[in-house]
Amino acid sequence: MGQFAFSLDNFLPYKLIQTSEQVSESLATLYKKEFGITRSEWRIIANLAARENVIARDLSEITKLDKVKVSRTLTILEDKQLIKRTKSENDLRASKIELTEKGLELYQHIVPRAMAWESQILDGLTATQYRDLCQTLDALRKSVATLTK
Repeated sequence: MGQFAFSLDNFLPYKLIQTSEQVSESLATLYKKEFGITRSEWRIIANLAARENVIARDLSEITKLDKVKVSRTLTILEDKQLIKRTKSENDLRASKIELTEKGLELYQHIVPRAMAWESQILDGLTATQYRDLCQTLDALRKSVATLTK
């Protein structure tokens, strides 16, 4: 292919995307099979459980899902009675989103299974490798954030 040397398999963005998709698809199979929810639904449920006073329009940035996907997923979660929307008193265009009792119960059932699944994939790493991986990923995210400002 000429003088230009480029290995897609060793190109970091490609390697990260491939790994992310592989991990995400595997975990999504667990959510779907055992709990009947999608990857997008889980992302929103997990983020609502981790935060208070979440506004619907902020979920796109928080979850890294596009606005249309967030909107559709919120409607599905509302239909399943896993979330409730409350109009903001300060901004009538905004809705505060929170988990219902049913949504919180689902979250509490999923977390132990997700953690057990995570433990299985981490079996191949030592504690030091895991720590180093987390530190490296944090450093990469920080580096990318400075590039995109």
